[in-house]
Amino acid sequence: MNFTLTKNIVFTILFLTLFLMLHVSKISAQTELPKDFGAKGALQDTSITLQEALTYAIQDEYLAQARYEKIIQKFGAIQPFTQIKAAEQRHISALLSLFTTYKIEIPQDNAKQYITTPSSLKEAFQAGVDGEIDNIAMYNKLASLSLPSDVTAVMKQLGAASQNHLAAFKRGLQQYQ
Repeated sequence: MNFTLTKNIVFTILFLTLFLMLHVSKISAQTELPKDFGAKGALQDTSITLQEALTYAIQDEYLAQARYEKIIQKFGAIQPFTQIKAAEQRHISALLSLFTTYKIEIPQDNAKQYITTPSSLKEAFQAGVDGEIDNIAMYNKLASLSLPSDVTAVMKQLGAASQNHLAAFKRGLQQYQ
């Protein structure tokens, strides 16, 4: 009787362990950023069309906005995250206007699934720095392509705005050095 009870407990523990391992790996797979998404995608792509340029740009803006939203949820409405989150919405609006102008389907905003919440404000500022560095590199690349002049102008404008965001995050990060 004790042997059967022990056997059932061991079986249950093994089953639960396996279940949790599968569940955790599924969650990890869902949160991994695809290689062809946002700035990372744009920076590795060697032949970018207008549709792809706009898609990469809006994906990266969605990522930034989701990142700053998570940070605000965890740490409260602190500067510069609240201001820059609002700026990201303006960036998204500028890009949405181009999608409409060129009759390109707007990609779904699924960026939240790729965002993890930093465990400290130092990590939050570092995430802001890293994200803006990639964002600026993406906009520099997109602005150098042969795209319609209004698209190039928006890419340059958004890249310049991201320079300001980067400076703000670097100042915030200095508090923790």
